[in-house]
Amino acid sequence: MADGYARATGKAGVVLVTSGPGATNAITGIATAYMDSIPMVVLSGQVASTLVGTDAFQETDMIGISRPIVKHSFMIKHPSEIPEILKKAFYLAQSGRPGPVVVDIPKDMTNPAEKFEYVFPKKAKLRSYSPAVRGHSGQIRKAVEMLLAAKRPIIYAGGGVIMGNASAQLTELAQLLNAPVTNTLMGLGCYPGTDRQFVGMLGMHGSYTANLAMHHTDVILAVGARFDDRVINGASKFCPNAKIIHIDIDPASISKTIKADVPIVGPVESVLTEMVATLKEIGETPDKASVAAWWKQIDEWRGTGDLFPYNRGDGTVIKPQAVIETLCEVTKGDAYVTSDVGQHQMFAAQYYRFNKPNRWINSGGLGTMGFGFPAAMGVKLSFPDEHVACVTGEGSIQMNIQELSTCLQYGLPVKIILLNNGVLGMVRQWQDMSYGARHSHSYMESLPDFVKLVEAYGHVGMRITDLKDLKPKMEEAFAMTDRLVFLDIQVDVSEHVYPMQIKDGSMRDMWLSKTERT
Repeated sequence: MADGYARATGKAGVVLVTSGPGATNAITGIATAYMDSIPMVVLSGQVASTLVGTDAFQETDMIGISRPIVKHSFMIKHPSEIPEILKKAFYLAQSGRPGPVVVDIPKDMTNPAEKFEYVFPKKAKLRSYSPAVRGHSGQIRKAVEMLLAAKRPIIYAGGGVIMGNASAQLTELAQLLNAPVTNTLMGLGCYPGTDRQFVGMLGMHGSYTANLAMHHTDVILAVGARFDDRVINGASKFCPNAKIIHIDIDPASISKTIKADVPIVGPVESVLTEMVATLKEIGETPDKASVAAWWKQIDEWRGTGDLFPYNRGDGTVIKPQAVIETLCEVTKGDAYVTSDVGQHQMFAAQYYRFNKPNRWINSGGLGTMGFGFPAAMGVKLSFPDEHVACVTGEGSIQMNIQELSTCLQYGLPVKIILLNNGVLGMVRQWQDMSYGARHSHSYMESLPDFVKLVEAYGHVGMRITDLKDLKPKMEEAFAMTDRLVFLDIQVDVSEHVYPMQIKDGSMRDMWLSKTERT
């Protein structure tokens, strides 16, 4: 919930857990936030300070366990430290590259025997921590000049644009350059998904257009993205003719996997603002003939304009892609959409057109099943008057389905969109493609009746088995603004997510269907 709140609002989420198993149960959530650079402060209970290190009841070394997956961790050693450490914790979580911070609090620290005044500092003092506040002006000018000279530029924007509140600046720069824009899974919504210049998500399940444009580009402007393996595919074959400009607040992310020709360390909002100003100061535009030829090629790849074409079937069977298209239509593309991990996550990323930042909430780096439902709850707490939908699968939803009780208790009328194909879809897809369709432990033959289960928790459940019922039932669900509605939608089990990059290939090497590849 705290993670969903943080992703939707941009503010630090706060987690309260008890010692022992309470603390260790938070580890996956902390790692999820760390991988996606999400600001979070975790306050974990601990045994009394006099018992620390004695293997006391429910004692765990939360500092040691969490150290690899946090920006920093603190243990309170005296009650008077609480205000200063909390100030530092929130500053660390939200500044620079955001991330989780753990504060471990022995139970005698909150009920001290002595009396004293808490002094809350106005500013956090951290001698060894000073994130960049602006980019290098010389590097910024060099980047602008490189973009002006480019014949086939592309902007590759990631989640750092959203967390850095730089969507408006990115959009202005892209439109000044008339450059195509592609997003990572985490960056969807940082540039309007329905705009002409948007060529779709890139990477493992990115659009044909985006992946080909990346492969053939001559200049990449990478903003708030980290060139991870789910994007670049084979590093040695990545964009062989491209020069790379890489903007990131975290110097450790630059040239980590792909060497940058023009590295710029700084807050993306500040850097992009200066790039726009520099571009206007120079007073030049990219060569119109080159840009026109580049767009002609991109439009040929894009074809009819459908970034992710698929076989729509005979009109009765429900395709998972159609569910997401219907969700986008019913919510007018303006919902907060969370997801779990699997085929449904990729279908949601491909077929819901996000036009605003912070609307797409998913676990990208760690790939945490069970994330979507509690994240939706956190979003709904933040924005009670907005549509919030959790797109999930029958495997993921069962990991936190007990939170249906929490939703009833606190009145959180989220909408749960279950793409129920009766299997662990992405696992089955890999088994189909790589293991001769030998299906092992990817089938779900003991599923509950989700409608009855949801109704037992006091909510509304609907089952949809025919395409003609999909839109009216979904409209009915979203019309119930004061009720949690669970849509158990029976979808085609044979559908795979395409395109799909071919392992260790270049950006242009993709499966386009079960029988067709580039």
